Formats: sequence, structure tokens, C-alpha cells
Amino acid sequence: MTLPVLLLLPGLLCDEANWAAQRADLAGWADCRVPVYRTLDSIEAMAEHVLATAPPGDFAMAGHSMGGRVALEVLRRAPERVRRLALLDTGFQALAPGEAGEKERAGRHQLLALARSEGMRAMGAQWARGMVHPSRLGTPVFEAILQMIGRHTPGMFAAQIKALLARPDTSALLPQIRCPTLLLCGREDLWSPLARHEEMRRAIPGARLEVIEMSGHMTTMEQPQAVSQALAQWLAVRHE
Repeated sequence: MTLPVLLLLPGLLCDEANWAAQRADLAGWADCRVPVYRTLDSIEAMAEHVLATAPPGDFAMAGHSMGGRVALEVLRRAPERVRRLALLDTGFQALAPGEAGEKERAGRHQLLALARSEGMRAMGAQWARGMVHPSRLGTPVFEAILQMIGRHTPGMFAAQIKALLARPDTSALLPQIRCPTLLLCGREDLWSPLARHEEMRRAIPGARLEVIEMSGHMTTMEQPQAVSQALAQWLAVRHE
């Protein structure tokens, strides 16, 4: 039996490690593949890369954090190819106008300056503290996140920051989604809070929201078993 293709889209400064547990856990459910963005510097270019490197035909797709925004852009461009959609710890709105947007822009560029002056791992040690549940600090999970960040370069970071600051708004797309859709969020996610996912659930017809307890933003690595179980249930949903 040929397994369906499941594209697992990583987030900012993430790579295959972002989805390592799910690839192992779901090996009997789907042919799991993880695209990488390298120095692509727009959400649109990342989406085109995903479509260009995906096998022919349709696929299921899960995106974490920035990867969720890429997934929505893939869906916008090729809705006929997306059979199932999962959006994890992510968002859908463009950069906020005014002071809020400028604060985000300044914060991201401060982190980039730190990465250029002290290295990616040093930047990650500061940045990632707010990305996980407090109980993960100093654990092997936190170390794995730092190692993943360290595998990227400041140039890759700059490209991905540029992509996020120019991210498209997909508010109008959400009510048009017709495939089985899973929304998933860590209870203590400070970067992409639960309230945002509740808003997405109200906008996407039939969407299901799964809240992962004792987890911050990095759900796939913090609570891998719970995430894998949620994805397995989503893959099993019948689609007429």
C-alpha cells in the first residue's frame, strides 16, 4: 500500500529536528517529508519551494510556527493539492501597523544583531527561553533546540526575518478552507497564543483545536507524543 504524502513544514530557524519525533511516530501513517527553506526570504518563495519539491499529486500538510504561514500560502496557491491541513503554534495576520509592528521589527533585528556579533547559539540561548515551557529550561529538549538554531547562519536568520516581517495576511483565506483542518497550540505558547488559535477555529469551517498542556511554542519537541497522537487522529479523519 502506498502511504499518503505528509509535508511537515518547519518554523523559524528550525530543520528536520523540529519534526523528528513525528516522522518516527507517523511512519506507518504517511510518507513524511520535511522541506527546508535555507536562504529563501519570503513566505511566497518558501511556498513555491514546497510546491516545487513536493511529489506530484495531492498531500497532507502540517506547518509549525512560520511553517504554518507557509502552509497557508501553499493552500492559497494550490488548494486542489492540499487534502488535509494542520496549523501548529502559528498565526495568520500580517505585521501589525504602527507601534506594535515597529516593536516586533525592532525586536527581531536586535536578535539578528546579537546573532551576528555573538553567534547563533548565543542568540538562541536568549531567544529560546521564551519559546518553551519554563520546565524545559536546562533540559535535553532545550539543548536540542539550541543545537537546531546553531545549525543555521545569520544569513539564513536574516532571510527568514525578512520573510516574517513581510508576511501576507491570510484572514480572507481562512473561511475558504474546506479540507479537514487541525489547529494545535501549546497552552503556554507566548509567541502564538491560544487566543489566536481560537480565532482561527472560529474562522475555518469545521476546524478542530487541540491544546497541548505543559508546553510552550515548541510543541513538536516539548510534547512530541501528544502532538503525534493529534496528527494521527487528524490523518484518520474521513474526507468526503
